[in-house]
Amino acid sequence: MVWGGISTRPRTPLYHVVGNLTGVRYQNEILQPLVVPALQAIGPRAILQDDNAPPHRSAAVNTFIQQARVNRMLWPANSPDLNLIEHMWDEFCRWVQQHHPPPANLGQLLQWLQQEWNGVPRAFICNLIHSMRQRCVECLAHNGGHTRY
Repeated sequence: MVWGGISTRPRTPLYHVVGNLTGVRYQNEILQPLVVPALQAIGPRAILQDDNAPPHRSAAVNTFIQQARVNRMLWPANSPDLNLIEHMWDEFCRWVQQHHPPPANLGQLLQWLQQEWNGVPRAFICNLIHSMRQRCVECLAHNGGHTRY
C-alpha cells in the first residue's frame, strides 16, 4: 500500500506502507512527519480530509489531531464521492498502467509509482480540490448518497 496527500500547494511525498496500518503507525509514520508539516505550510485555514478508516479514527490519532491543532473535515458515514484522494488514485493507477509494463518486482513498482506521483499534473490536483464545494453541495442534496462524482 502507498499513501499520499494532495493540496493546492506541493503534494506530500508518496509513502510506502509496509504491513498493516494501525492508528499508532498512521500517527507516527504519516501524520507527524508528512501531514502536519504540509498543513502548516498551507496555513491556518488548511483542512485535513481523511476518511473513516479505523486507523484514521483511532483514539490515539484523534488525540494527536487535537493536540496538533489540525482542522479536520467532518466525514459523513456514507459519502465516498467526497473523498478526493480516491479519484486521484483512480487516475493515478491509469497513468501508471499507461506508462509502464507490469513490474518485475516490488522495488520496480515503487520506483514507477514515485515517478508517476511526482509527475501528476498540478492542474489535475487543483481541479479535484476546487470541485470540493460542488461535491459537498451535491452530497447534501442527495442526503449523503452518491452523486455524479
